[in-house]
Amino acid sequence: MQGNTSIWFLAAFAAYTALLFLISWLTGRKAGTRSFFSGDRKAPWPVVAYGMVGSSVTGVTFISVPGNVWVQDFFYMPMVLGFVAGYIVIAKLLLPLYYRIKLTSIYTYLGGRFGPRTRWTGTAVFMVSRLLGVAVRIFVVIVVLTAFMPGGLAGSLSPLLLFVLITAVFLTLLYLYTYKGGVKTIIWTDVLQTTLMLLAVGLTIHCICRDMGLGAGGLLSAVGGAVNGNEGTVGFGRPFASWFDRDWSHGTNAVKQFISGIFVTIAMTGFDQAMMQKNLACKDLRAAQKNMYTTAAIIVAVNIFFLLLGALLCVYADHLGGFEALGITRTDELFPTIASRYFGVGTGIVFLIGLISASYPSAAAAMTSLTTSFCVDFLGFETRGDLDESRKESIRKRVHAGVAVLFLLIITVLYLVSNDAVINLVYKLASYTYGPLLGMFFFGILTRREVRDGAVPWIALASPALCLLINLICKHLLGFDLGFSLLIVNGLLTFLGMWLLRKKPGLTPGQCG
Repeated sequence: MQGNTSIWFLAAFAAYTALLFLISWLTGRKAGTRSFFSGDRKAPWPVVAYGMVGSSVTGVTFISVPGNVWVQDFFYMPMVLGFVAGYIVIAKLLLPLYYRIKLTSIYTYLGGRFGPRTRWTGTAVFMVSRLLGVAVRIFVVIVVLTAFMPGGLAGSLSPLLLFVLITAVFLTLLYLYTYKGGVKTIIWTDVLQTTLMLLAVGLTIHCICRDMGLGAGGLLSAVGGAVNGNEGTVGFGRPFASWFDRDWSHGTNAVKQFISGIFVTIAMTGFDQAMMQKNLACKDLRAAQKNMYTTAAIIVAVNIFFLLLGALLCVYADHLGGFEALGITRTDELFPTIASRYFGVGTGIVFLIGLISASYPSAAAAMTSLTTSFCVDFLGFETRGDLDESRKESIRKRVHAGVAVLFLLIITVLYLVSNDAVINLVYKLASYTYGPLLGMFFFGILTRREVRDGAVPWIALASPALCLLINLICKHLLGFDLGFSLLIVNGLLTFLGMWLLRKKPGLTPGQCG
């Protein structure tokens, strides 16, 4: 990037950040610990539903989903349809449970149902899952941001030091705009960031159509031609926009994708404190359910929007000579390369603001929810009488800062070792880390059996290890890739382990069911 372009980007980023801090100040002026954790349970459900799109459609989606169209067609779409079924399960099964027990941290349910060690295990599994998953999402954003830094700065620092510096600034800003208002701030800043993200995608489509001389009809013809394998076909001489992979041995098989989408949503939304914390900020169960149904509908529309963008990017890349001519070696580079090189300074800046807007919501929600889970589940904020409000506030701020430092360390390690497409890496991590949560919650909800509380941590460790072994056997001996259905296998192994180590039937007095 030219120096002037970098300066314009930094100016736009500064203005964007100032706007976020204004919203943070307005929403956090009278916020205490309760507001940080639950938003005082006064959040309007339409605002929560729209803002949740920003947390679900992250920077990974912003870059990887359009790029993956080049090699994986529209095979992501059956998973998106599975998301809808998953949201319905959450609205009908999980939200009534959470509201009935009046939870702040959803892992309180596990403690009431099975015991303190199961609660701590659930919290620990969530924290590891969120730390790794969101670290990957931030990682992809920082990689792109480094390319937009002024040449003098980039030339004076080593690549690793520059990456760490940008990551530290990114996380510091996240900490500062959420440390006071918490979830109350996040709900309202998500609205701004979701809007900017979608505007960036729309502007990119406009720029491609302008450069290729396509009107609305021409756009549909170009993408339709690619879908039908006629003029405009790209992707190694084949149609690239097929929705369904019918090969059962592939990890992207449509049936696997749909079923996995259901369980990915249940695990990564329904059993995830970061996502449920926003739902529990609604005033009552009915509002939270409306929020979930609305979010499901918007998620489908937005993902179709991203996949169509991906198809158009592929057409445009083919028009420019293909990946080799553009110097692209990974599908994640498709969108950033075209946006930064071919659309001019203004659109490049909008792309970056859109990318940051797609990344801030999930990262900010993760920092807030990790702080909430640690304070409520490990430090016992809701039950300890020896901590007054000012002491809780002081501890909570230190925990919040500690979470930011953990993110910095993990993202730095990812920079040193990562070589996978990010959208795939996120779901691979989720398959191994969210599986135990899936098994624990479903065992509690679907059975009336107790389990040996002390055995649950060992089950949560053994299940992902067995899942890894099973997948290796399937791939190397049977030529069969479990794909994202690893999450289901992992959950089933956890469920089976709890069943084998169950106690006699019946619940003890005071347990949650």
